[in-house]
Amino acid sequence: MTSSTTANGIWTTTQAELDEAAERLHLDEGMHRVLRVPKRELTVNFPVTHDDGRVDVYTGFRVHHNVNRGPVSGGVRYVPTLDLDEVRALAMLNTWKAALVRIPFGGAAGGVRVNPRRLSENERQGLTRRYATEIGILLGPDSDIPSPDVNTGSQTMAWIMDTLSMHQGHTVAASVIGKPLAIGGTRGRRSATARGALRCIASASRAGGRELTGARVVVQGFGRVGMTLAEELRQAGAVIIGVGDDRDAVANPDGIDVKAATRWMREHDAIRDLPDTEPMTKAELFAIECDVVALAGLQGEITDANVDAVQAPLVAEVANGGTTSAADLVLADRGITVIPDIICTSGGTVLGYFEWVQDVQAFFWGEEEITGQLDRIVDEAMAEVQAIASAERIDLRAAAMMVAVARVAEATTLRGLYP
Repeated sequence: MTSSTTANGIWTTTQAELDEAAERLHLDEGMHRVLRVPKRELTVNFPVTHDDGRVDVYTGFRVHHNVNRGPVSGGVRYVPTLDLDEVRALAMLNTWKAALVRIPFGGAAGGVRVNPRRLSENERQGLTRRYATEIGILLGPDSDIPSPDVNTGSQTMAWIMDTLSMHQGHTVAASVIGKPLAIGGTRGRRSATARGALRCIASASRAGGRELTGARVVVQGFGRVGMTLAEELRQAGAVIIGVGDDRDAVANPDGIDVKAATRWMREHDAIRDLPDTEPMTKAELFAIECDVVALAGLQGEITDANVDAVQAPLVAEVANGGTTSAADLVLADRGITVIPDIICTSGGTVLGYFEWVQDVQAFFWGEEEITGQLDRIVDEAMAEVQAIASAERIDLRAAAMMVAVARVAEATTLRGLYP
């Protein structure tokens, strides 16, 4: 069994996950080779003029893994350590995510190697528009639909959409997903990934003989998704007893006021010193006795260095690559269930598809319809993965990979190889 890991090894590990699924499926060797590499990769180097007149050159990427189930879609991230292997892995993971929830997309990913905290709003806009222009040869509603990811959001998507629209001479709303509601975005965006994760956590908890009501939960990663997930869990009856950001953590065994924690995080950009909590390190956070650990932060949060401290019977990867390969093996040996990222984060993929469909049709749905359809799709996907895991006596990650790879391989076989 394998898992996503830190950025330096994530491509090797993601390929290894495919290799294991291919072996279990007795996949044709030629098909295996096709699925093991991206269809296309683009690296761009482009200048950006800063507010002080200084010009710097930045490196950006866009990768398409597989297009056989439809146009590709995937996030754009701004991180200082971004490299091509990381983008390749994310694109492949997005292929599997779409297949798992039966969304007719292939997988893409991209971003820029930059520390966005060092950019002004004007500089961020300039970088975004130039990046969109450089990779624009790949983008479009029928080919590649970017979405928000780490350190990007609805404003970033608005800039990309506007840039592409200026080049076309008319508005192309369906060219990106994750836009503001006022320019073609969809209802439900804020909570989609968190809500999908909630449905997966509830299902896995029931399978383990537990319920969310009264469950004690630790949330590592308190950004947009982590905050929303904590609130969703609270509304479902769970008690949030620990919260961590990318530097520090806090805990309260009697429960943390999620709304107060969210306000504090937005005001201070750090969870440290949150009133009515005890400070602790990120490592100590995982050692808290609880029912669920939700990993909503960076890659490689649970590693072989801290995995022995984990006390929860259930770990949910609410962000890509929450556990390393070595840690995944230890968790399995200890009987701890891991909900893998490719199913646990799929709510965002589903909602992105909903936005694209609405933009193409120029007809928009209500919140209740969106939520109901998202719940149905994620529940069905999770049930399929659990059924395969039970029948094959394998973990959820291996089962999810079997389902996803089989669907992409089927589409590739049916279409055939050109010429």
